[in-house]
Amino acid sequence: MSGIRVISGSARGRRLKRVPGNGTRPVTDRVKEALFNIIGLNVRGSMFLDMFGGTGSVGIEAISRGAARVIFLDNGREAVNTIRSNLALTGFSEQSEVVKVDALTYLERSPRGGFDYIYIAPPQSRGLWSAAMQLLDDNSTWLNSEGWVIAQIQPNEYVKLKLKSLMLFDRRRYGNTMLCFYCAECDREVECLHGTQDDFPNS
Repeated sequence: MSGIRVISGSARGRRLKRVPGNGTRPVTDRVKEALFNIIGLNVRGSMFLDMFGGTGSVGIEAISRGAARVIFLDNGREAVNTIRSNLALTGFSEQSEVVKVDALTYLERSPRGGFDYIYIAPPQSRGLWSAAMQLLDDNSTWLNSEGWVIAQIQPNEYVKLKLKSLMLFDRRRYGNTMLCFYCAECDREVECLHGTQDDFPNS
């Protein structure tokens, strides 16, 4: 089993610890690199929420590439300890906060401030990603005006969601991983990746 590493930025090449056991599904380097290639330089100075944090790999990559602050959520003691250990290894503890909490319960609170990126990568086949999306759709103040919600799922988990505040604007598949990108409803003439849910193939 290959290790987890920081791909780019100030902590490039740093190896991260895995969460003991089989309860998490760490993102592969291929998917993580594709994700941050899509986000690009906009990650710099951003506020980032890493839900279902696991190892903390995605949020740590965001800090390494210039994110101002990342909040990590996980309700597993081993995962929380692993995230904190990985933040110490990379020297990013001051730019982050780790909260031991059920992610859906967290979204039911009133946000202290909006995020530019919200990353959702829950355990598979439990419907947690769509539940998180519905909660975010019901309370759009979690997301800044030009922010993105990004869901990491398996392709067979994808369903077209009935959302009123958020819209799917891109969907990418990398082997057995799919990334779904959502934003607030916007002007369709804006030159970006935006489209409608029907614009994207099922694979």
